[in-house]
Formats: sequence, C-alpha cells, structure tokens
Amino acid sequence: MNTIPRIGVGVCVIKDGKVLLGKRLNAHGQGTWAFPGGHLEFGETVAECAVREMEEETGMQIANIRRGPFTEDFFLDQGKHYITIIMIADWQAGEPELREPHKCEQWAWFEWDALPEPLFPTFANLAKANINLKNGWQ
Repeated sequence: MNTIPRIGVGVCVIKDGKVLLGKRLNAHGQGTWAFPGGHLEFGETVAECAVREMEEETGMQIANIRRGPFTEDFFLDQGKHYITIIMIADWQAGEPELREPHKCEQWAWFEWDALPEPLFPTFANLAKANINLKNGWQ
C-alpha cells in the first residue's frame, strides 16, 4: 500500500457546450467514465500536465487552460489516496483518438446535464461538494 497521497490531474475539455469523457479500462475505475488526465510529474506545472495528458491520451490540443476545483479521492480498498486537480480547458483542435487503448475503451462528448453512468468517483466527489462544471466553473 502506498501511504503517500498522489496528485492527479483531470482535464475538463469543453467543446460546443459538451465535455469529453473516456470509458476507463484499467483496474482503477474500470468501466467508469472520467475526464482525460493522469499523474502530475515532478517539475511539471499542472497546466503542463493537462496539455501532456491530452496529447498522450487523445491527440487533441487545448487552449485557455484554467484552474478548476479539486477533489479528495480515497480508494482505500486499493490503497490509493489522491488529490485530484481539475483543469478546465477549451477545445482547440483535433478529434479524440484512442492513443492508449489499454487504458481507455472510447472517448465521447456529453452534455453536462446528460452524463453517462457509471461515473468515476471523482465526479461523485464533485457532486458532494456541489460543484457544477457546466459553464466552465466560474
């Protein structure tokens, strides 16, 4: 068990009023829908992490990157504890590609009021905190 919390970065990409979600394949959250994202690396800013993860996972380019909320995510049965920083970004170019097919089954755009189920636990934590990203979290 890792007893040191990790920092995760989720990227809420907005295009035409919709957000991009991927259906997870890996053991951590398999079958749930989540933002693109991953671990913050040493020496990397959170915005740099958002750009890198978007390129690695989807091949897309984002713009107007800004800080959103954060969540405290406990996966005690898996021995994981995350602080997840949500970055908000506007779509700039490209369509989502499955660049890591061993981690993600598919990418799709969703209206905030019509999100798929089941959602990754970070979303539940956003809801518990009464956070809605529908309008870019202002």
